[in-house]
Amino acid sequence: MSASGPDDLVTIGVFARACGLTPSALRFYDDSGLLSPAHIDPVTGYRYYSTTQRDRAATIRRLREIDVPLEAVTRILSADRVEAARVLDEHVRLLHERAATAAAVAAELKASLPVQDRGSAVTLSARLLAEAVRQVRRAAAAEAEFPILTGILIEVGDGAVVLTATDRYRLSTRSLPAHTPDRAWTGVVSASELDAIGAALSPDAAAILRPDSGAVDIATPGLSARFAVLEGEYPDYRTMFDALPPARTRVVTRRDELFAVAEGPVDDTVRLVGASGQLTASVRDGPPQAVAARVDGPDVTLTFRRGNLLAALETAVGPDVMLDISAPDLPVVFRSATDGDLTTLAMPTASDI
Repeated sequence: MSASGPDDLVTIGVFARACGLTPSALRFYDDSGLLSPAHIDPVTGYRYYSTTQRDRAATIRRLREIDVPLEAVTRILSADRVEAARVLDEHVRLLHERAATAAAVAAELKASLPVQDRGSAVTLSARLLAEAVRQVRRAAAAEAEFPILTGILIEVGDGAVVLTATDRYRLSTRSLPAHTPDRAWTGVVSASELDAIGAALSPDAAAILRPDSGAVDIATPGLSARFAVLEGEYPDYRTMFDALPPARTRVVTRRDELFAVAEGPVDDTVRLVGASGQLTASVRDGPPQAVAARVDGPDVTLTFRRGNLLAALETAVGPDVMLDISAPDLPVVFRSATDGDLTTLAMPTASDI
């Protein structure tokens, strides 16, 4: 790399593992303007980071773990010590009822510590596992016409545990950082069965996942469950994402604020208009309401079935959600990042407001 940059550059995967993030989360923070690669290969497009960026990445990760919004993260990173402390104090004041966050962060850090070699087993926070299952399972098929689509795909490898569900019309995928075994593995298990055990998992415990003879075993202190692997070929969901054209318009907004504007009967429609850097939302027979947001790119108008929009927002992780919009008639990618990252596809509908 000496011809094109410093010798301390590392690939996005190596850097992600070093700072406790996933490659998708790093791309999210690059798109958000928080942490750009030190070098992008002009031929391959591969992203490289400098080891000197590790402290900034760790700071972003810690701030997001306590739900500091993207705008506040930007202010903290660019401010002097006094102003940064003031922004942090204000955030804590607004979220004082969540003082237990510190204990939760400590539990997650302990759960992510390296474990001794256990073959193909992987260990991660039981709370995060249950949360990820709850979020992605809504995209799994309810009918058993194609049994494989009633399941959740579990992928273990490359420093992350990835959970994905789709019924071919909706798709949600979430990745969680983890110290994964040398041998990667995958398995599709029943979404309803996996969701049922989530309520029984102790939030402060570590969960161990292990493949075993056509099944996936999940164990925590005092609880052990075995899930049969569903037969069939799971859809290549990554191809779905790769087939989407690059986003022309990007919207970053507060999840709760957009949810509050859109809340109501699921069969209604919600129109989102991004114009002149502003975002408004209109519910059937209602006036446009301004929604605090950052809108980059050409003006765009989208109409969603309210149920689809609310489902995408309900599963989002953290206080912010990013909408990557290629065109009004193509799936919109909903992205968020905190303890791992969650990506959801939602299809707009024809406008009838």
